[in-house]
Amino acid sequence: MSAVHLRHWAGDPGRPALAIHCMLGSGSSWGPIADALGGQVDLRAFDLPGHGRSDNWQPGADDPDYHTAVTRIAASFIERPLDLIGHSFGATVALRIAVAAPEAVRSLTLIEPVLFAAAPDAAQDALDGRMRAALGDGRAQEAAGDFLSVWGDQPWEALPPPIRMQMTRQIHLVADTAPALRDDSARILREGGLELVDAPVLLIAGANSPPVIHAISDALAARLPDVGRATVPGAGHMLPLTHPQQVAGLIAVNLERS
Repeated sequence: MSAVHLRHWAGDPGRPALAIHCMLGSGSSWGPIADALGGQVDLRAFDLPGHGRSDNWQPGADDPDYHTAVTRIAASFIERPLDLIGHSFGATVALRIAVAAPEAVRSLTLIEPVLFAAAPDAAQDALDGRMRAALGDGRAQEAAGDFLSVWGDQPWEALPPPIRMQMTRQIHLVADTAPALRDDSARILREGGLELVDAPVLLIAGANSPPVIHAISDALAARLPDVGRATVPGAGHMLPLTHPQQVAGLIAVNLERS
């Protein structure tokens, strides 16, 4: 397994928390949220393989798929029940852990989980098809730009060239998540699974996010036993970066519920 970079924002030692970031991001995205939480939790976050300061993702023949690998990395940091927070891809990993080991989770905050299997969507299917075609033809930059046009917070052309190059290198990792996110290869949605999550759950969405996000939240909320929902006005998919104060305030509400 590649080396993984761990980040830490010290807080209440009796309240451990773990945050899992989105694809094409890094654990540093949780810094402003940790600051806004003001030490309510002792927060850790790691850079996903191939992201931030972690090593590149170079799986061996016997290594698991990317989603499973990230889930195992996240689980390795859980020593006692904690507050689990995830954004986008990271939220699907957090949910997978909560379904597999509900006793390990004190509270669960899911920010825009992209578990597309919960709410199949024609627009997302079309995007996935365009990305597969572009990557198959060696047009990785086009695939990255197309992905960011839906799931980013600014136009591709506005990004600094080094960031565009980095995301072009990483975009194949997004395509590699399709079995987990589109087909639910991890069986997160298995019968009776979500119903076992007894920790307080909060689903957070941006008001301006793609419609599929709200459909996914509808599907998950219908099955989770103890769930709240919140929408951040004026925000899109990257709300932990664009609206950290509001997101932190909502996370704090869920912390209080547990």
